[in-house]
Amino acid sequence: MSAKALFLFDIDGTLLHRAADAHKEAIHEALRRVYGLAEPGRPRLEAAGKTDLEIAREILVASGVKPAVIGERTTEFRVAAAEEYAARCPADLSDRVVPGIPALLHYLDARTDVLLALVTGNLEPIARLKLARAGLGDYFDKGQGGFGSDHEDRMALPAIARERAGSANWPHPRERTWVIGDTPRDIACARADDVRCVAVTTGPYGAADLQAADAVAAGPEELRGVLDTELDRGW
Repeated sequence: MSAKALFLFDIDGTLLHRAADAHKEAIHEALRRVYGLAEPGRPRLEAAGKTDLEIAREILVASGVKPAVIGERTTEFRVAAAEEYAARCPADLSDRVVPGIPALLHYLDARTDVLLALVTGNLEPIARLKLARAGLGDYFDKGQGGFGSDHEDRMALPAIARERAGSANWPHPRERTWVIGDTPRDIACARADDVRCVAVTTGPYGAADLQAADAVAAGPEELRGVLDTELDRGW
């Protein structure tokens, strides 16, 4: 019997949209608290698809903070960012859920041949709280997935998620793993671990930007059809 299909969902732009404001503010305030930055929002960076730690490092480097200092205070920054997000996160994020996502997750969760997990650049406490407030947290078990708190490099996260879905000696098979996301970095991290990727155009990128994926879907309804086709292939 073949292994279950492991679907690794991104959060921002894939499951939720317009839910990044409190997250961004929390990262900036944590940078002020821990590193003393006066204007963490001043460096203009492209954040889509990056991990929280990567974004923080780029801001710090652009602000002239020495690499040794960045490393010494990383743990403190992670704690501060989670605290600041908890203080800012709206009590109800259900209006930020991409239309059709609850029905899709309910359908996939009910299948006996599917495992759901996350691969996201969010620090795990931020990711968990964000999804809980959006009403989606119960679909994604704790102890599973890959997060920005696991590794600064997004490319490392699918392998971490596969190990958690299996074991260090016997990770979940690549041929039964799919990354589902909305940015070219989601595609790149899937390719880095040699797993498949289905991209969705629910975020800031259009189909032409995501053509390197194995398939592109316009939204959750179309995504369900793509995933059903992938499952029927019997990889």
